[in-house]
Amino acid sequence: MPTLDYHDKIAVLDLGADENRFSPEFLDQVGAHLDTAVADGAQGLVTTASGKFYSNGLDLDWLGANADRAEWYVARVQALLARMLTLPLPTAAALPGHAFGAGAMLAIAHDYRVMRADRGYFCFPEVDIRIPFTPGMAALIQAKLTPRSAVASMTTGRRFGGPDAAAYDIVDATAAEGAVTDSAVALLTPLAGKDPGTLGAVKNTMYATAVAALTAE
Repeated sequence: MPTLDYHDKIAVLDLGADENRFSPEFLDQVGAHLDTAVADGAQGLVTTASGKFYSNGLDLDWLGANADRAEWYVARVQALLARMLTLPLPTAAALPGHAFGAGAMLAIAHDYRVMRADRGYFCFPEVDIRIPFTPGMAALIQAKLTPRSAVASMTTGRRFGGPDAAAYDIVDATAAEGAVTDSAVALLTPLAGKDPGTLGAVKNTMYATAVAALTAE
């Protein structure tokens, strides 16, 4: 279950200790915590997790049992990605373990990423599991990665460890076990105090194309 805490004025959203898949309930909880962080005047947001996964992404079991609601579900996931992309706070994803599929997309939607150096993979497995990217998801990834990194990650299903992810500029830094969240907080601390209205407007302009694709009906 996602929980919200604070390191001084930096909000830390722990996604949970399991696979942290995006069930509708999970999406509700994360959205509520984002509401709280913004309302509380947090000056930055770090997302992380407590177990071996940052997030395994889409809840395929729920989706399989609710195929008639697939369009609604994907729209909700994409709404979260768009919101994180344009959140009016500095944001960093602290990856203590695996980030796969939509979980990796959530990480990409942050301003910065810190990944554990010795454990965990960052992966877009869509090409191997035969689930093509939606236009919105592709636009998100391509808005954040260089063409080289987008091709390497989107067309191969490659699993990037921390050092490889850093070499491809998928993550901004790596850290030792137990230091990932603190490193992400340290990245954001110098950015505290940015005006939320201005920062939100800047992000909405920067990522207008991706946001439009993510929120298109």
